[in-house]
Amino acid sequence: ALEVIGQLQKRHGPLMFHQSGGCCDGSQPMCFEDGDFKVGESDVLLGRIGDCPFYMSRDQFEYWKHTQLTLHVTKGRGSSFSLEIPMGIRFIIKSRLFTDEELKVLESQPVS
Repeated sequence: ALEVIGQLQKRHGPLMFHQSGGCCDGSQPMCFEDGDFKVGESDVLLGRIGDCPFYMSRDQFEYWKHTQLTLHVTKGRGSSFSLEIPMGIRFIIKSRLFTDEELKVLESQPVS
């Protein structure tokens, strides 16, 4: 995923991600030029990947907050406006539940 992000950054400049909530495009990570997707108060910044902010809606975050999400790339065309689509690939999320120990560590960290 980081290699593809680097290629897209060279082509488009700064990027951002938003985890789609499952409407028209299913539930998949979508990559945009930074600022092309308008985030609002209902979105949560999960962190950064390849120096790109990664957002998710607050409602969806509440559902996924006990889960480790890992960004991957797979062959195939997604059904979205995400920047990688013309490359014949798409970003996907793989997930696993945090262990009880991992959750304790996460819960002890301040929210920013």
